Amino acid sequence: MNILVFDTCLDKMYVALAKDNEIIDSKIIENHDNKYHSAFLISTIKNILKTNGLTPQNIDVIGTDIGPGSFTGIRACTTVARIFAQQLNIKAVGVSSLEILSKINPTDKKSIVALDARKNCAYLYNDGEIQGAVQLDKVKNMANSDDCYVITDDKLLPLIGGTSYQAKNFDLGRILAELVYKKLQNPDTKTDWQSLKPLYIQPPPMG
Repeated sequence: MNILVFDTCLDKMYVALAKDNEIIDSKIIENHDNKYHSAFLISTIKNILKTNGLTPQNIDVIGTDIGPGSFTGIRACTTVARIFAQQLNIKAVGVSSLEILSKINPTDKKSIVALDARKNCAYLYNDGEIQGAVQLDKVKNMANSDDCYVITDDKLLPLIGGTSYQAKNFDLGRILAELVYKKLQNPDTKTDWQSLKPLYIQPPPMG
């Protein structure tokens, strides 16, 4: 089973290719030449397939980050994933960026993921569940617990502490591929392209 995954929701673009639960290739693309990284999604997909001797018709499953994150990035990767899955008549699996980031926790402690949601709030993932956009004061109190490992972004790091996922080149594409494969083992996972939708915890900006 060939699995192609991609993520344009966060600060970098991640594209990975897997054979079942074995990672074959993984790319990390940053913004450059004043262009947002999602502009390179299609060309990067073409490149990773060509490099590994595959065509779109060889792909069995598409996996993508569905958010939260950049509204532009969420739209880009979910739209491409839906079109891919629809045109090729293959499975599509969405994974939250919060769940993806929770897996960079190197400890046995539970993961708390808090990403800037503006309006004095953070998108919060706690104890394996997405808890929405939560006031920062409440997030700070949770982050002070010795029983958790806090994962955040550069903006919230000075406020709540923990580890910023932006501080290192974590291979989030690899993590996404592993999570997609794991979800495919669950018979309750929805894999039709119609069910693949952006996760907007707060409404996208108008205009």
